[in-house]
Amino acid sequence: MVLQKLEHDMTVCKVASVADLDLNREFFFIGKTDEEVSLVCLTEDTPADTTERDDGWKGFRIQGVLDFSLIGILSKISSILAENKIGIFAVSTYNTDYILVKEENFDKALEVLAEAGYEID
Repeated sequence: MVLQKLEHDMTVCKVASVADLDLNREFFFIGKTDEEVSLVCLTEDTPADTTERDDGWKGFRIQGVLDFSLIGILSKISSILAENKIGIFAVSTYNTDYILVKEENFDKALEVLAEAGYEID
């Protein structure tokens, strides 16, 4: 399985409303529930009116489109990282999964995943 590094610095934050978001940005994830609106975006694109903000994330995605019948892909990656005391912030899309780790753990995360047999691109 190939993991593709994302070259961007990422921010995880909460915003008051989706109405203030620029949906034309290149890369972001929005999660809206009855309790909050969460946003993962390029740090440079973080809205000024965030209610909470956590900078310093780097990420990678599982390359290709994952079939819904595949089981345990995210679980295996998160277990390897947890065994190495690396926390994650995971986002799943229709096509694939994205895994974010704090910037200071990024190189170590890729190293332990490569040792576990993942190809890093």
